[in-house]
Parts: sequence; C-alpha cells; structure tokens
Amino acid sequence: MIAIKNCKFFKEGQLVTNATILMEDGLITAITDGEIPSGYAIEDAQGNYVSPGFIDLQIYGSGGNLFSAYPRVETLRQMDEYLISKGTTGFLVCLATNTLEIFQEAITAAKAYMPEAKGFLGLHLEGPYLNPKRLGAHPEKYVHKATLEEVKRLLDDAGGVVKMMTIAHELQDEEVIRYVLDQGIVLSLGHSDANFEQANKAFANGFTTATHLFNAMPSIHHRNPNLPAAILNHPSAMASIIADGAHVNFEMVKLSYKMMQERLFLITDAVTACNIGPYQHVLNGDRYVMPDGTISGSNITLRDAVSNCVQYCKIPVAAAFDMASANPAKVLGIQDKTGSLAPGKAASLLLLSDEFVLRKVFVEGVEHLISIN
Repeated sequence: MIAIKNCKFFKEGQLVTNATILMEDGLITAITDGEIPSGYAIEDAQGNYVSPGFIDLQIYGSGGNLFSAYPRVETLRQMDEYLISKGTTGFLVCLATNTLEIFQEAITAAKAYMPEAKGFLGLHLEGPYLNPKRLGAHPEKYVHKATLEEVKRLLDDAGGVVKMMTIAHELQDEEVIRYVLDQGIVLSLGHSDANFEQANKAFANGFTTATHLFNAMPSIHHRNPNLPAAILNHPSAMASIIADGAHVNFEMVKLSYKMMQERLFLITDAVTACNIGPYQHVLNGDRYVMPDGTISGSNITLRDAVSNCVQYCKIPVAAAFDMASANPAKVLGIQDKTGSLAPGKAASLLLLSDEFVLRKVFVEGVEHLISIN
C-alpha cells in the first residue's frame, strides 16, 4: 500500500493541489485531502504533477530493437522495460507493412509474451492493406488489397493480441471490414487517399479513428475537402498525431487541437536504428529516415510529445496529459480501467516536475526505475 502525498493533478481540467492518492493491490483506492490511514508507505510528491501513465498506440521499437526485424518475446520484454522507464505504461507495438510470415511471427511472439506483460497491450498492424498512393516508408511490394480468406488466416489464431489495424477503407470490401470489426479490433483509417465522402463513409462503417493525422494522406485543399478535412470536421472520429515538429509542424498540431479537442491523441510513431529487413532506419537529426531519405519514424517519447504540446503548441497541461492517457485509452475502449486518476482505476501513474521531467513511474502500484537518457 502506497500513499502519494503533496501532489497536484487535474480533475475535469481543473488543477487539484496538496492531494493524496492511495494505492493498493494495483489500483487507486482513494484520492483524499485528509489524513493518511495507517499502514501506507508514504511517497512525498513535493508538489510535482501526478499524471496517469502515458499510452502509446503506435511504436515500432525502442532501445535498439525494431520489432519487425526481431519479432521475438525478447524484443517485447526489452520494449516493455524501456518504455515504462520513460513513462509509457501502456503501448501497442506497431508492425508496419511486411510479409505475412513476419506478421504471423509477431502474433506468435505477442501471444507468448502476453502473460508476463506489464505495459504491453497488444499489436497494431499498420498494413499491408493500404493505398499504394500513400505509402510513406512502407514498401509497395507488400501492399495489397485484403481478401477475407487472408485476413481470417491472419487473425483467427491471434488470440486477441491484435488490438488495432490501420487500413485504407476506400480499397477494401465490406465483408473484410465487417469481419475485422467482429473480432473486436479497432479500425483506423490511414495511409489512405480517401476523399471527403469516402472518409466519412469509413467512419460511418465502423472506423473510429485515423492514423497519424496529415501524414500519409492527401493535403487539405480548399476546393477538395478530403481526408484531413473529414477528420477535423467529424463529430466523433478520433485521430493520432505525431507532435515532434518534424512529421507535423507545431502550428498544425495547435490547429488540430483547437478543432478536435478530446478527439486528438498523441502517438510517438517511434522507431529505432535498424540495418536489416525492409525498414532500415537511420537517425537524421531529430527524426529517422530510410536510406533514400524518406522520413520514417520519430525519435521522441510520449513525455517529449506532451512537453512539445505545452511548450510549442500552447496546449493546456491538462489537455496534453489527456492526449497521452485518457484519449488513447478511449480509442482502445479501456477507459474504465486506466487513463485517468480515479478510485478503481489502475495505479499506473507518473510523477512529473513542472518542466515535465520524469521523477517516478508506478505501474499498478509498483515503482519502476526511470531512464535518465
């Protein structure tokens, strides 16, 4: 049992100070300004922020291991420990377009690792059912239209570890979309050339979110309100965004937040250096690129993204925390378990300074070492 005293946090956008959070058996049991009951180990937050642990729904690798190059239990274990030390207490490992054999290896590894997982929540399959007009760093030779037979072969033995898929809806058959949705998988519209009408049709047909707003999709045009305009204008569709200043200019992040509010959430889209396989990422300043110079993944953590949102995009701190916790939890449908600070929710939380320096990480009430590099 742990009591975190002298902390500050946001409740419904309002700052609460000098509060105490009680944790027991992996859950938040109470939030109080009264006396701490006996039997609790006391952690003095010294006025630091307490935030729900951050949740990254799109990351490919960390600490030198790209999952698609090494689709093994050991890679997932390493990513789990590394990301928790950076404040990401929940994440989907993303597998970009690849051979079906690599997808199957990844699913097998994920199923084997899940019983010991700490922050690992499952897989996000980004491809291969994308639009060849919007590939980004994805190799065209693996991109193709889905067939129901192939999708069944891919998912029937997945055991529920595939939580999210990025698909170009405009190129797929309705029976494929319906089957994926019937598996309880979140469908995200991405690497798509959809026009305004096609995008809205996808959202009407069960797609609830979109992948990395502005990247790998057509640009907004005032005479052609296409996919980005459909996302920005939609009443409920959510979208991820990469707030690194390289994939998306900070002014566009600011604009997107103004229009979308709680519908916008942060991802890192982070990769790590790799010199084998189809995704050979090379660090180039503040971003990763492919050998031909095509921008690929980011080089940030979610903590970095939150800091960027506040510092460069003038997004309120409470909203920036939500963009990295409550909002992605809503996308996955796990908001009843995590993503906010309330009794009964998972005691996965962070202590952060006013400058967003990470001080402590707790996963289900257990303190973890943090990484300072």
